[in-house]
Amino acid sequence: MANQRQQLEQWTTVVADTGDMEMIAALAPCDATTNPSLLLAAARDSRYQPLLTQARSLATEMGRGHDLTWCSDAYACLAGQAVLEHVPGLVSTEVDARLSFDTRATVERARRLMALYRELDVDPDRILIKIAATWEGIEAARILEEEGTRCNLTLVFSLAQALAAAEAGTTLISPFVGRIQDWHVKRGLDIQHIDDDPGVQSVCGIFRTLKARGLETIVMGASFRNADQIRALAGCDRLTISPALLETLAADENPLTQVLDAADVEPDEDWTPISEAGFRWAMNQDPMANDLLSDGIRRFAADQVALETLLSEEERAA
Repeated sequence: MANQRQQLEQWTTVVADTGDMEMIAALAPCDATTNPSLLLAAARDSRYQPLLTQARSLATEMGRGHDLTWCSDAYACLAGQAVLEHVPGLVSTEVDARLSFDTRATVERARRLMALYRELDVDPDRILIKIAATWEGIEAARILEEEGTRCNLTLVFSLAQALAAAEAGTTLISPFVGRIQDWHVKRGLDIQHIDDDPGVQSVCGIFRTLKARGLETIVMGASFRNADQIRALAGCDRLTISPALLETLAADENPLTQVLDAADVEPDEDWTPISEAGFRWAMNQDPMANDLLSDGIRRFAADQVALETLLSEEERAA
């Protein structure tokens, strides 16, 4: 009998949530996604130290060898290039989280990332630019998508974020599961059954709403704490899963049931696009989404700073 990972792949594209190239090669997912935290972990791994040196060289070739933001972007693109050697599909590369509230700066940094990928002869169609789902980030994605650069809106914790991103024409969104669960559990929620998991409920609601409205944005569930959360979202367009949980699924040969199916969703033709005011009000009224979006941006920004510090130390040691 097929294991649960194989069964899941009948309905859902599996994405590896790791920056470890050897692990990606071993797991053989369709796509992979990175973020500043994963890239920082890889940069601290002795196996990937050469990428830091290569990043400084690439930034120097672009005339920006002493600019740490250029070096970190070069490192992210080199890591993305390495990941693409092990997956047949796409890799997501994230814009500096410190630009999350600046549309123009986000667009410019995304263009820089794509320029670096072109310098590395990487097919731009295999890249998703990853941006935090603030209103400013969503507007940046609208511009980039119109230019032909596909985007992944991350740190999605609410339907308002998902709708605004989808209505902006974003290729893919990453609604988080585990962090939503964590937020509620810390405040006393006792989850007795997986269907009561607020993170699972959030992604199910986002999936069904986007499909009902005919919005083509890919829904990719992310941030899982256990395999049950993944099983409860079988059929979601994509799921980005850690190596440990992929191994858990591969070791389980029990039958898996498809939970989400766009064909089962009733069309909703009577809806109004969300405005900036509507988006900001919805976020204001949602303490969980507000808290987690802010926290996620702070965490990614801190890891970005740590990565730049590592690159600076590498330069001084050279």
